[in-house]
Amino acid sequence: MILPAPVAAVQAANDAAPPKTAAQAFKNIQVLKNIPADELIPTMQFISASLGVECEFCHVERDKDKDDKKAKQTAREMMRMVFAVNQNNFAGQREVTCNTCHRGSVRPQAIPAVASQASPPARAEPGAGDEKELAEWPSGTSVLAKYLDALGGRAALDKVATRVEKGNVVLAGGRQLPIEVFAKSPDQRVSLLHTPNGDSVTAYNGSAGWLAAPGRTPREMSAADQYAAKLDATAMFPAYLPGLFTALKLQPQPENVNGQATSVVWAVTKGQPPVKLYFDPQSGLLVRMLHYTDTALGLNPVQVDFADYREAGGVKTPYRWTIARPGGAFTIQLDEVLSNAPIDGSRFVKPAQSTAGDAEQMPAH
Repeated sequence: MILPAPVAAVQAANDAAPPKTAAQAFKNIQVLKNIPADELIPTMQFISASLGVECEFCHVERDKDKDDKKAKQTAREMMRMVFAVNQNNFAGQREVTCNTCHRGSVRPQAIPAVASQASPPARAEPGAGDEKELAEWPSGTSVLAKYLDALGGRAALDKVATRVEKGNVVLAGGRQLPIEVFAKSPDQRVSLLHTPNGDSVTAYNGSAGWLAAPGRTPREMSAADQYAAKLDATAMFPAYLPGLFTALKLQPQPENVNGQATSVVWAVTKGQPPVKLYFDPQSGLLVRMLHYTDTALGLNPVQVDFADYREAGGVKTPYRWTIARPGGAFTIQLDEVLSNAPIDGSRFVKPAQSTAGDAEQMPAH
């Protein structure tokens, strides 16, 4: 499934080795010259979310390399400032970001806000010092084991090799579009969002991911998008989920999800931000997954809330999940889940012609 991203631009990373830098792939890059090209768009999305703005706040529409807007010059100065603060005060660790001061506002938040509700959990996202702290936390493997038992047990999970899901995406304002999801264990998944103009596709086949929008050439996912797609695909076959991570650590303090205390497991993979998994301590079921896309300036969060568990093929399955990003949220409500249904293998074949081109889209769950 493909939905509009909060930031639209040209993404020019390709298969060439070595990968292109942002300066090689884009025009007029002055600060983020040496980051990988496929990190530039997620980094722009991080700025967009931190300031609560869209592309045109800094960029000239349809001519984004121009420097006509003062906000673009200011953004460059702010990026240099953030890099300098972290280098000079935090040994190069990324402790300060755009969001540290802006918090979704164009102007930095200099005055503390008056509390209108209970304070959010102090630990909202991973930080630079978490690795040492995580090592001291207890193991979270027993929580994952309880989750697998709550779903029906390993024997039942192992019997499900494919899943075909059908339902609707509920967008802002209540608009609905039909969706189909085809999945094959352990980590292949294709989502088809049926729009009036044709199908939008998000696909991952275990080794490669791609996106397709109506009327456009399919484009390959960035490395960060592929990791997220692999995580989403494996989550449909939960018995394989623990194998994605090198460590599972139980956070000492519970966190509330929709007013209910949950057990939080940090799932760690080398080279990736931790994934936070929230479990209902009574039922053992997974109620939330929070993961991040790492960018040059900070972490872009994606939160997935799971609900409406029902039995399908002998295994409890969420029939509703809500995906929230800084730019908005949408819900997928399933009507039908078919276990071990035949799936044409061609669905998981990467298109012969795919580019890293126009990217006014982003993968969804």
